[in-house]
Parts: sequence; structure tokens; C-alpha cells
Amino acid sequence: MRPPVFSIITVTYNAELVFSRTISSVYHQTYKNIELIVIDGKSNDLTLDLIDFYDDKIDYWISEPDKGLYDAMNKGIKAATGDYVWFLNAGDVLKDENIVEEIARIAEENNIPDIIYGETDLVDKYGKIIAERRLKTPEQLTWKNFKMGMLVCHQAFIVKREIAQEYDLQYRFSADFDWCIRCMKKAGSIVNSKIRLIDYQYEGTTTANRKASLKERYKIMCKYYGTIPTQLRHLWFAIRFYFAKIFYDNS
Repeated sequence: MRPPVFSIITVTYNAELVFSRTISSVYHQTYKNIELIVIDGKSNDLTLDLIDFYDDKIDYWISEPDKGLYDAMNKGIKAATGDYVWFLNAGDVLKDENIVEEIARIAEENNIPDIIYGETDLVDKYGKIIAERRLKTPEQLTWKNFKMGMLVCHQAFIVKREIAQEYDLQYRFSADFDWCIRCMKKAGSIVNSKIRLIDYQYEGTTTANRKASLKERYKIMCKYYGTIPTQLRHLWFAIRFYFAKIFYDNS
């Protein structure tokens, strides 16, 4: 059995300040069965110059207008030819130079599972670690786990290409949440790598975007887990948050 090929897909738009950091973390990997794909949304800064500079390290790239982040990701899926697709957005980096080799070993030891996942650290725009991701990955993951939220970071969620569907463009902010659930529903085997895979560049969202994202996630939860159960869980979340706030305010 040949070693698996990983199609690592990076979506960019005006990413001149962070592009090199992301791309360098990929081409410096000790494991070489990597297909590096860059989908650019017609950047008007120096991103295209950087893509041209790294052209010999990139297997496929395009730069053209798109309908948003998830439309660009769909282009990446269509361009991919590897066994797995792995999204690494501009600003995010693989944890160290051995990460893909470790994931390849785990994949082979587990008979090339449909999905492999792991942990994530949050970093600032300079790459400095801020914190571990608040939501912890479950020991054993199924699509039902996401009724409690997105327990695995999208960039630490590696999917076999043959089950990777396109993102649903009706969701502007949370299509990755829906995509992960659909992939898990199709998966026959899901493996926890139990390692930290990604430094994820955390960028605060605007209040308007955060509210829109939460509304979309709620809609997605109702779709997959039922409206009444989702309402009851959110009521419990609100009650727990309320009493926790009272406790900390009085402590």
C-alpha cells in the first residue's frame, strides 16, 4: 500500500503578512507526499507576488474572484487529487515539521481511516500562542458530538477526499460546521490523532458576524439534531452561563 497523499489547501485574500509563514510550515515538512494547493480570491496586495515567489513549492494555484471563503474552499476540493484534504488557512501553521509524517503514520496504522482529527492552539498575528482552544476534542468523535458545538477545529479535521463533499454556500459564516457534520455522517472510521496539529491564528470577529455565525450554527443544529432538543440544550447553556457569571461576579 502506497503512503497517503495529503492535499493541503490554503485559501488567501490579501494575505501578504501571513502567507509565507503558512506556506513555509507546509514545504518544510519531513513528509513529502503533499499536494499544496492555493486558492486566491484575486488579492490586490503582494499576495500574488508571494505566490509567484513560492511557485516551485505549490502544486496548483489560481487567483480569481470568488463568492466568499467557502466558494474558494470548494474550488480547492475540486482541484485536489490526494487521498486526504486538509484546509490550512493563511495565517495558520502546522505545529512542527513532523506533523504530516505523524498523521501519515497514524493513517497507515489505522487502515487509512475516513477522518483523522486532533487538537489546536490559538495564536496571535505574530504566531505567539494565546491559549489552547476552549472546546476540547472528544476521545471518540461522531457526528452527534457536534450537538454541543464545533468540538474540533476545522483546520485539525482531515478528511478522505472521496467523502469530502462541497460546502453549502447558503451558510456564509458556518458552512464548515455543516461540512464537518456531513463528512462525519458519511465516514466509516474516525481516528483521534491525540496530538496538537495546528497553530490557528485567532482573529476576533465583529459583533455582527459573530451573531450571524451563531444563528447559522443554531439553524444547522436544528437541522441535524432536532429543534426541540437544540432549544433545550441552548436553554441549559444560558442557565449555566448565568449562574457562572453570578458566581464569578461575587467571588
